[in-house]
Amino acid sequence: MVTEQEARQVDRANESGRQPVVFIHGLWLLPSSWQNWATAFEEAGYTALTPGWPDDPETVEEAKAHPEVFVGKTIKQVADHYAEVIRKLTNKPAVIGHSFGGLFTQIVAGRGLAAAAVAISPAPFRGVLPLPIAALRSSFPVLRNPANRNRAIGLTYPQFRYAFANKVSEDEAARLYEAYSVPGPGRLIFQAATANTNPWTEAKVDSKNPERGPLLIISTDDDHTVPWAIANASFKKQQRNHGVTEITKVPDRGHAFTLDSGWRDVADKALGFVKRFV
Repeated sequence: MVTEQEARQVDRANESGRQPVVFIHGLWLLPSSWQNWATAFEEAGYTALTPGWPDDPETVEEAKAHPEVFVGKTIKQVADHYAEVIRKLTNKPAVIGHSFGGLFTQIVAGRGLAAAAVAISPAPFRGVLPLPIAALRSSFPVLRNPANRNRAIGLTYPQFRYAFANKVSEDEAARLYEAYSVPGPGRLIFQAATANTNPWTEAKVDSKNPERGPLLIISTDDDHTVPWAIANASFKKQQRNHGVTEITKVPDRGHAFTLDSGWRDVADKALGFVKRFV
């Protein structure tokens, strides 16, 4: 269900008359991870919405104290929640997502719900075949135990350092971990990992829908969680669409490049793309 806070964001966007931009956060994060981006897009004349996944706690502290709220979430459940929020908007929004949020962005765009979409280091969907060692190592804290499918799993600091913050200083990595890292539903990792062997997988995208809208994929060459090979394979699948499909690489950055001190460079690339179409 759409929460009261999300409903207020929708009402504000509809009443403003400005173009809405919906931000979708990734696994092990909360909507607060988009705070800087939301401010930047508001200053550029858009109305920013930062809905959460179903049952997201409001704060990192609350999420760490009650990890059980994340248990059992599925790709379809989260994607359907964002679709429900988007359908309440008067104007079709631009949609921007990071990591698993990038997968959800492509899912809702594939349903024809986005005026433009930006998927940043997106988690893979069915048909995306590369499995780099770095990606396997990043997901190993979940995949190493089948029982984690029904648990909420958080990253230790060393795991976060490898998966997210491998290209920043030790001090900045520690700050990012403290400020943003929360537990996440292990089930989503298993769903993504088995997407190409499960014909009924929820990790699938309608990349051929003519109503998908323009799509930009942003990646980086030092991302351990979603390496360039995965992002580029997603791009090649999306190229089957007749709409605008682009990819760009940000050099020498890690998976936390939407959060770290260089976030503005990535945000400007996304903003420039959105400005071209909405």
